[in-house]
Amino acid sequence: MADISTTDTGKPRRTAVVTGASSGIGAAIARALARDGFEVVLTARRADRLEGVAKEISEAGGSAQVFPLDVTNREAVRAFAAQLPTCDVLINNAGGAYGTEHIENADPGDWRSMYEVNVVGALHMTQALLPSLRASGDGVVVVISSTASFTCYEGGGGYSAAKHGSHVLAETLRLELCGEPMRVIEVAPGMVHTEEFSLNRYRGDLERADAVYTGVPGPLVADDVADVVTWAVSRPPHVNIDLLVVRPRAQAAQHRVHRVS
Repeated sequence: MADISTTDTGKPRRTAVVTGASSGIGAAIARALARDGFEVVLTARRADRLEGVAKEISEAGGSAQVFPLDVTNREAVRAFAAQLPTCDVLINNAGGAYGTEHIENADPGDWRSMYEVNVVGALHMTQALLPSLRASGDGVVVVISSTASFTCYEGGGGYSAAKHGSHVLAETLRLELCGEPMRVIEVAPGMVHTEEFSLNRYRGDLERADAVYTGVPGPLVADDVADVVTWAVSRPPHVNIDLLVVRPRAQAAQHRVHRVS
């Protein structure tokens, strides 16, 4: 991995690592942080998609590095952390939802996969980068959870369980780091229309995936979440945004959504 660059003033750029940065919310967060002056390190499994995001950032005048990585692979995460010269902000965004079956018919493999990427992956990254985050003097750990962290719904048991785990990780870490130069921020999005989330959940069924957003006036998009994350991490070091829930106006709760014909 190349050395972290400096700003026009000669000062080192603050570095932000973004997991799941190849598409959707992760890619949007990476672009937003780069616009805000961060050196962004993009991680995800799909190298070609990461390269595309990095090219967009570079063409817009930002600075990004690419590191293909599966956050569920503990040894790979450790190797990545060992090559990273510095880290000021960690965005634990990698995640996903698989399946909509009721608990009676749910595939345990889907539940296991969701827990591994949403919770254990974030654990791997956080543990590996904590020394660098501490050393920065103002380390920030961001966990992208979900409104499913707090509200259960039919067909969402596995995803909600995993996101409850994400919420607990963030809340416990904040307690354990109290008194250190660290901030722990949880951002819990509601309905966000991205190109892949629902498509993956419905196993490639485009019609069912699109139906999730049908008639919803103004669902959130990835840039909305990225804007919130960038604002939260850019607060002064003494200001911690513990938990920020962001939903579209049309969504009053996980299961209460206004739709128009």
